[in-house]
Formats: sequence, C-alpha cells, structure tokens
Amino acid sequence: MRDSPLTTDVDYTRDGIQHGHLSLPYSHDRSAWGSILIPLTVIKNGAGPTALLTGANHGDEYEGPAALLDLASAIRLEDVSGRIIVVPIMNYPAFQAASRTSPIDGRNMNRTFPGKPDGTVTQKITDYFQRSLLPLSDYVLDIHAGGKTLEFIPFACIHPLTDKTQEARCIAAMKAFNAPYSLKLLEIDAVGMYDTAAEEQGKIFVSTELGGGGTLSATTAKIAKKGVRNLLIHAGILTGTPETEPSVDLDMPDQRCYVTAKHAGLFEPCLNLGDRVQEGDVVARIHDITHSGRTATEYHARISGVFAGKHFPGLIYPGDFICVIGVD
Repeated sequence: MRDSPLTTDVDYTRDGIQHGHLSLPYSHDRSAWGSILIPLTVIKNGAGPTALLTGANHGDEYEGPAALLDLASAIRLEDVSGRIIVVPIMNYPAFQAASRTSPIDGRNMNRTFPGKPDGTVTQKITDYFQRSLLPLSDYVLDIHAGGKTLEFIPFACIHPLTDKTQEARCIAAMKAFNAPYSLKLLEIDAVGMYDTAAEEQGKIFVSTELGGGGTLSATTAKIAKKGVRNLLIHAGILTGTPETEPSVDLDMPDQRCYVTAKHAGLFEPCLNLGDRVQEGDVVARIHDITHSGRTATEYHARISGVFAGKHFPGLIYPGDFICVIGVD
C-alpha cells in the first residue's frame, strides 16, 4: 500500500511539548497548491503509555474541541509520564462547515475507516489515523456529542467486545472518565467506525455522547474536561487525583433499545432526557403537518430503562432516529 499523503511537523518520539499540524495537500479553486492543516499537539515525557485524544470526528460536535484545545494550552510537561497525542479537530473540513460530514467529499469520517491513502480527503485522513496514530496508542478517547440532529444524556461509553479482558480494561477506563452516565453501547452499525478500528487493534477505547443540538453548554464542557483529565490519570500518564461523582451504569442488551420513525411530521418528545420509562410507555408523537384534524401517531418504548437520547430537530422523517433507552 502506498504511503500516506499526510505529513506532520512534530516528532512523536521527541520529549517536550510540540504544537503543530497534520498537513494534507488539497488542490481547490481558492488555492491550487493548498493544504488542509489539522491542529495537533504532542506531549511526551519519558517512557510510559500513550493516549490518543480526539474531538470533532463529526464537525458539529463541540465538547471534544473545547476540552482538548484547553488541555493542549494548559498542560505542564512535568505532570506527564508517557505521551499524549491531541487532535482536537479530527474532521477539520466538516468542523469549519459546522456539519456532520465533510463538505469536500460528503463522507462521514466515523464510517470511513480504515480509509485509503489514495482515496478521498476523508479517506486519506482516516488512513493516517488507522496506520500511523492508532498503532502508537495504548488508550484512545474519542469525544462525541449529538451534533445538530441528536441530543443525549451525558454519557461515556464502550462496546461489547469478544475479548473480555480488553472489554474489562475499556470498562475501567470508561468508569474513570466518570461521566454522569456510563453505557455499554450497542451500535446500530459499527462498520467503518473509528471505534471499531481502535478496538480491532486491541486498544483501550472510550467514546462519549455529551449533549447535542449542535451547540456546547457549560455543563457538557465541564464534563468533557474533567473526563479527559480523569482518564489520563487512570492511564498513569498524568499526575493528580481524579475528580469523581456518582455515575449511573446503563446497558443496551439488544435493538429493542432503539425506536425509529416510520412517519414524517412534527416531532413531539413525550419524555425528558434522564426520565425513567417502562416498556409500552409513549416516548414520542409525530403530528401530520399536511392536514389538520388528524390524530398524532404515537411511538412506544420497546424496553424499560432510562430515556437516554432523542431526535433533536422539530421535524422528523421516516427512518430517522426517535430515541434510545438505556437499561440499568
């Protein structure tokens, strides 16, 4: 396979704090010999584990960039044992456009792994993570939120894994992050995900969903910043005492946790995030907006638990996600 077209001006093996970029050549109308510059910070102090920290895998999710830009500017070398690779804005073209997917090639970065060095812009970036950054790492934290179309209770999550020893280490790292909720997440489709790529390389992988609606709140920013620090302390990379609060453990045993829309119209959630729900309860109503005088269609929970995430915009269409329920 050909070498990656991405280059960097940092040295991953050198001690110290380095602020630089990943550079991807990109010829376009405004700059024929231009490049996409993805901010990158590497902090290394002697021997020890490596943590790879990423935000804005989707460009309309802001907790990751806020927490990681803060970390990159404030961290002290003397507090570190090992190495931290910080990529605050992983999908830089999408972030600049405030969109989930890249405006250049229309691709969803978190469905594009393992990538291709001779593929589209998004595929070239994911290939670099797949072949250059993930192999350097022991711990991988990818900070997500709901973006413009989803809203969640703030949770850290891991996935069920075939290797139960690896899964147990991921669970320990998730609990160390110490979000208000800790969830074993069953994905609708895990093919092409960064999560899957990291897990298949045997990494300790933790992700999050913190808020949503395409914005950033003081509460979710605080959760992200605290969680990053706690995870680094747990990994033995950062000195200090973790800041912990109670966290609710949730599971997703099967696809009954998801409810999907089969109608278009005005979306009316019938529960607030964090509410308890029983199987059969009405979780949402969809109003027909083409006629008045028609009864709204009700959607019901297929399992009992916690109302953990929901559709965000006011309008909804067939196939759209309505909600997800986490089980104690």
